[in-house]
Amino acid sequence: MDDKDQIMLESFFKQAAQQQIEDNGFTERVMTQLPDGRAERVRRLSSLWTLFCIIIGVVLFFVFGGTMVLKSAALSILQMLVTTLEVFLVTAPTTEITVNPWMLLLLMGFVLVYLPYQTARKLSSVL
Repeated sequence: MDDKDQIMLESFFKQAAQQQIEDNGFTERVMTQLPDGRAERVRRLSSLWTLFCIIIGVVLFFVFGGTMVLKSAALSILQMLVTTLEVFLVTAPTTEITVNPWMLLLLMGFVLVYLPYQTARKLSSVL
């Protein structure tokens, strides 16, 4: 944007900022029509209901053995990844792949471990 446009914008907004609009008591009428604390009560009840549901969910998670389900799922995923890498490293030399499988494994480790770590670190420093 050049200086002429900038000057025109500043003059327009300067004039608009100086303009006053009479509301003839509109603001006071609106404020008298607002509900008196009912919205705050609903918001408080909503927060309490959410907290109650979270507590019940956590209790039910532990009562019905949710930790065992998560543990078995994590172990299954880890076993699947190890098996996939083992099969790849065993079969890669017998195929016509021109890439060293160990280099590919290091690259996968970089992409799956280091890059998410760096991204999370940068995001946490910004937030």
